[in-house]
Amino acid sequence: MSDYVLSCCSTADLSKEHFEERNIKYTCFKYYLDDVCYPDDLGQTIPFDKFYQMMVDGADTKTSQINSEEYEAYFTPFLEEGKDIIHLCLSSGISGACNSAMIARNELAEKYPDRKIYVIDSLAASSGFGLLMDKAADLRDSGMSIDDLYNWLEENKLKMHHWFFSSDLTFFVKGGRVSKTAGFVGGILNICPLLNVSYEGKLIPREKIRTKKKVITAIVDKMEQYADNGLEYADKCYISQSACLEDAKQVAELVESRFPHLKGKVLINSIGTTIGSHTGPGTVALFFWGKERQE
Repeated sequence: MSDYVLSCCSTADLSKEHFEERNIKYTCFKYYLDDVCYPDDLGQTIPFDKFYQMMVDGADTKTSQINSEEYEAYFTPFLEEGKDIIHLCLSSGISGACNSAMIARNELAEKYPDRKIYVIDSLAASSGFGLLMDKAADLRDSGMSIDDLYNWLEENKLKMHHWFFSSDLTFFVKGGRVSKTAGFVGGILNICPLLNVSYEGKLIPREKIRTKKKVITAIVDKMEQYADNGLEYADKCYISQSACLEDAKQVAELVESRFPHLKGKVLINSIGTTIGSHTGPGTVALFFWGKERQE
């Protein structure tokens, strides 16, 4: 097995057990609930159901990315052990954390000139970021060198597709991502916006679909349209959800019925507290490998 550290941020939205099983190291973002700071530690400090209920009950949320000093402190023990590092960051289209990690890398490169430190802008988020990490772990475990893995990830990261819908626009309005008027009208008409992550790693609204039932079908239609080999897709598929597990299960069942060659069952994760602070409850996201994102 290759002796280098494969690492990411907690915003990859996999479970603690998943990270440990795949030997993927991670560092945690922070978030605030009513001005009290907590680590985004995969639901360990505050369980996800409690977190989302606190949001519904009116708790004020904000997030804090990892700064360069924190990245230095996180990377240093690995370097002291004589290990090289490949670290993937939450999309630069969503967060400035990647810039902080780059600053830390440049500082540490001077202190540890014999070590390799690769920092990659994943252009991914939530369990799409997680599915990218899972593939990286597969390649590392197959014996791929750190240099080859870095090149593979840079060449293939835009093949990771992210599609989201939300049945509750409350927190999109609160965060300024949707206007109050659009939020009000959307609520009256039962509009569920369908969004994706663009080739620039930004969250972009793509369609407005009336009713949750129709948007559940539409999101799986997008997978049929963009997935590798269409309905013959034979790789893994992940879903993440924020306090709407039944909606996520409906999407998973539809995916599994329409794509009979999936690699295993659809894995459903929770949207973590960093991304969830902005979406609130009611968001379902679908992730799969496909054609390179062009828009």
